[in-house]
Amino acid sequence: MARSPVQKIKLVSTATKEDGSKTGYFYVTKKNPRNLTEKMVKRKYDPVVRKHVDFKESKIK
Repeated sequence: MARSPVQKIKLVSTATKEDGSKTGYFYVTKKNPRNLTEKMVKRKYDPVVRKHVDFKESKIK
């Protein structure tokens, strides 16, 4: 059987705390790289800063 092309990715928050460091909050989701060739960016809620911010794709280690 063929493997599914869907990959798990991590969406990392772009928000910064008051001291200038990243919040470190992330979501895990799936992506089909055949349909979405560029990096995924979604606007989601970050509970650390209590705002909706952009989350950018990074690899799961």
